Amino acid sequence: MREFSRSSPRPLRDVPPEARHRVVLLNDVPAGELLIHEIYQSIQGESTFAGRPCVFVRTAVCDSRCRWCDTPHAFNQGTRMSRAAVREKTLHFGCPLVEVTGGEPLLQPEVLPLLSELCDAGRTVLLETSGAHDVAPVDPRVHIIMDLKCPDSGESHRNRWANLEVLKPTDEIKFVIASRADWEWTEQTIRHYQLDTRFTCLVSCVFGAVQPVELARWLLASPLHRVRMQLQMHKYIWDPSARGV
Repeated sequence: MREFSRSSPRPLRDVPPEARHRVVLLNDVPAGELLIHEIYQSIQGESTFAGRPCVFVRTAVCDSRCRWCDTPHAFNQGTRMSRAAVREKTLHFGCPLVEVTGGEPLLQPEVLPLLSELCDAGRTVLLETSGAHDVAPVDPRVHIIMDLKCPDSGESHRNRWANLEVLKPTDEIKFVIASRADWEWTEQTIRHYQLDTRFTCLVSCVFGAVQPVELARWLLASPLHRVRMQLQMHKYIWDPSARGV
């Protein structure tokens, strides 16, 4: 698979044919622009940065369709913005922590230089990505938070296992658990690839599908003593369906 190119409209080879209809909104986005769903400041709800004020840059469009997705509104709603405008709006908040999320950010080639420019501006930059796309071109200063999709998501066949050889020790791998079967898959995956000795591994519940106490019991009964359980903090502070938080 090719790396992202600034001169290419989108990384089609990273999108399987059956999912290409999901990215058609990106067809007409020219070089130098991004399709942005929203930019806002809130409390970081997940990852080892949880609890900190953070500016979120949410890109529009995703080629995956996880059954439990909580941001389907980002699939087909977005505004074209120049990369410079996105950068300036993000920096205007004056917040030292920034997360670029989606949608799927790595569908848009202009995300790569945007990440670098935010790092150049002195920000601590997080990238949340599904793990279905090549993370090798991402600026090494960026903290990657990469999902490995569990079977109940319906998207585990898209996991790009080669990314495990590219991630840095400072990056994080997230597993979203919708069932006991998902937990068992997660435990096996972490142990097989020794992920908990190489990266920070995070496990969280699909909100409303698995109770936190259940996931806590599963984790405590396992040998995964380095794995960190997390809750989606923002869903406990605000209404779980609230947007822009």
